[in-house]
Amino acid sequence: MLQSLPLRRRRTDRPRRFRRGVYLLPSLFTVANLFCGYACVVYAMRADFDTAALLIGVAMIVDTLDGFIARLTNTSSAFGVQLDSLADVVSFGLAPAILAFAWGLWPLQRLGWAVGFLYLTAAAMRLARFNIQTNTVSDKRYFAGLPSPAAAAVIVSTVYLYPSGLHEWRAALPALALVLVPALLMVSTIRFRSVKAMEVGWRRS
Repeated sequence: MLQSLPLRRRRTDRPRRFRRGVYLLPSLFTVANLFCGYACVVYAMRADFDTAALLIGVAMIVDTLDGFIARLTNTSSAFGVQLDSLADVVSFGLAPAILAFAWGLWPLQRLGWAVGFLYLTAAAMRLARFNIQTNTVSDKRYFAGLPSPAAAAVIVSTVYLYPSGLHEWRAALPALALVLVPALLMVSTIRFRSVKAMEVGWRRS
């Protein structure tokens, strides 16, 4: 009887360990998102713009997966929400801002530096507003303001199509709009359709 107790404990510990592993799984994807943002900054500083842009694209994929897995496994938590927002500030705020500056805004010197920082600030404000309104917004089918991954996609897609970068201030002037317009849309009150709501509607149909 006494010899069977350790065996029973092992059997009961296995489901607990499994649940802990499942609980940590969404956070692992969030950390992968954070790593992609960090790696993007490193490659942007090396002037490897196509790789930097590709890394933000990977960050968008894992950012979608962490929320999907959290909902699928019913492991959503306040910690995971906050960690996800902090990772998004890096991957879809800081990384695109530095990439845009290194790729095409640097000929404008201080103006380019300021516009890049404005984009970062807008992304941080957008994510902060999202955290506050998560439990207060009645219609979850729409977002107020352009989501930060969509704003980053505007910059990333352009950089990926023209990876050689801009080297003159005249060519850099149009790049200002490339950064300013998504930044303003992020802090606007324009309603954008939620991808999660579109997923639910697709499943029901």
